[in-house]
Amino acid sequence: MTESPAILPSPLPARAGPGPGREARSIVLVGLPGAGKSAIGRRLAVRLGLPFVDADAEIEAAAGQSIAEIFARYGEPHFRDGERRVIARLLAGPPLVLATGGGAFDDPRTREAVRASGAVSVWLKCRLPTLVRRVAGREHRPMFVGRDPAEVLAALMERRHPFYAEADIVVNCTDESPDATTRRVAEAIAAHRPPARLRVCLDGRGYDILVGEGLLARAGGRIAPVLPARRVAVVTDTAVAALHLPALREGLAEAGIAVAAEIAVPPGEASKDFARLQSVLERLLAAGVDRRTAVVALGGGVVGDLAGFAAAVALRGLPFVQVPTTLLAQVDSSVGGKTGVNLAAGKNLVGAFHQPRIVLADIGTLATLPPRELRAGYAEVAKHGLLQGPLWEWCEAHGAAVIAGDRAAQAHAVLESCRLKAAVVAADEREESAEGGRALLNLGHTFGHALEAECGYDGTLLHGEAVAVGLGRAPPRGGRRRPSARGRPGRVIEHLRACGLPARLADLPRRFSAAALLARMAKDKKVRDGRLRFVLLRRPGDAFTAADVPREAVEALLREEGCAA
Repeated sequence: MTESPAILPSPLPARAGPGPGREARSIVLVGLPGAGKSAIGRRLAVRLGLPFVDADAEIEAAAGQSIAEIFARYGEPHFRDGERRVIARLLAGPPLVLATGGGAFDDPRTREAVRASGAVSVWLKCRLPTLVRRVAGREHRPMFVGRDPAEVLAALMERRHPFYAEADIVVNCTDESPDATTRRVAEAIAAHRPPARLRVCLDGRGYDILVGEGLLARAGGRIAPVLPARRVAVVTDTAVAALHLPALREGLAEAGIAVAAEIAVPPGEASKDFARLQSVLERLLAAGVDRRTAVVALGGGVVGDLAGFAAAVALRGLPFVQVPTTLLAQVDSSVGGKTGVNLAAGKNLVGAFHQPRIVLADIGTLATLPPRELRAGYAEVAKHGLLQGPLWEWCEAHGAAVIAGDRAAQAHAVLESCRLKAAVVAADEREESAEGGRALLNLGHTFGHALEAECGYDGTLLHGEAVAVGLGRAPPRGGRRRPSARGRPGRVIEHLRACGLPARLADLPRRFSAAALLARMAKDKKVRDGRLRFVLLRRPGDAFTAADVPREAVEALLREEGCAA
């Protein structure tokens, strides 16, 4: 007998962001000269009951010189280094409202110091005419001496706005009174809900998974810190492009990220083949991508797998970002670095491990999914629940809410599925464990992949639907009888059907041949030494791999399910 138990993490609550009744955090105001950082900062500090500090004033007091004198005597690099250290020191202390100099956020080390401190950064974003009016009378400042303020500010906008876009909150400021702007800033801070953030811990190549709403609109600021250059190529499908590409395009532009190419493939599993892969690669290279150009996958599992494989092999490896827009992709395929295409012989038989730099799971995109796609994605949530244990109990209680579109339930399902998968991937990234390990994530997939391949990836059977059938079918080991339908398999079948998913072969619109399905299973990636390997459960939370399931028992099960010989 060959089996290995799983040790999987329990679900944990998501970390809350700043807001009413939550622990106070420092507020960092950024923006161009004239944005009102000091004026707004002082008023905001009074409203929040926090001390106010002007970073420039703090630097001048510490140095005993004006900012202009420091620049003239030591140069900008010296000043920026000192500015970063002062800001980091201030943010390491008790919460405060901090107004930064206009160029502070230019420095990537300063931006990272602000992020690492846990402070909430707010960009006071003003239009050029507003700034010009506000800086009138400041011609004595070095940057304006002998120059047209409008030209100076326009140049600063072009240079600095992409860096300001990395702030947590953006508040568009107008010519209203400082008190009115302060009120809007305070309201924005109170309403701010940062995305939940999970870390996939890999040796030197770890990355974050962000789960929340509105991530597409701020995508540029989220991904810029992990990109080698502000240049990307977007791979999507035509259906997703119509729904979500404009929002992503605007989010990237806000952070000054240039889009070298937008490549849309037909939706559906049929796009995961060598012909489509070659087309994507040809278009990437025709767009002039280099090894610092990141490939952004916008879409479901098909797009993620195809774009990820293209990124893995183009120029021997390009940076890769996952922006999953389906439930299935958010809870499963976008995390872990598995990429690939299908062959006629089976699913994902050619591919590569290529980890993303970051994953942005925008829950808002799930509202645009057809009901069938949402249900199919939920099958992977149920799979993770069965592997994890307590999450399965949550699924039985709240699965219907996920299918019905409840945003809180969907966010919890995505977060906890990603938490489970991140832990498994960190322990066995390349599925090299002799038994157990990452292979456990294939629960339901041996049957599921065989069914998909037999259907020819023509859309009559979605991946999640095939997995659901696999979850409802557990082959007996060593000729032993299967558990009663009143036990765990019966509960799984009942729950999947209640969520609108097929759970038995008889639930599918077509019939299958047992011999054909067994031939497909024989080509599964999990086969070792010619022996079928299945992921089985003793109970939810107690999974293992088994290589002692007789072929005859599997064939008997398929025949019992209505398959022809």
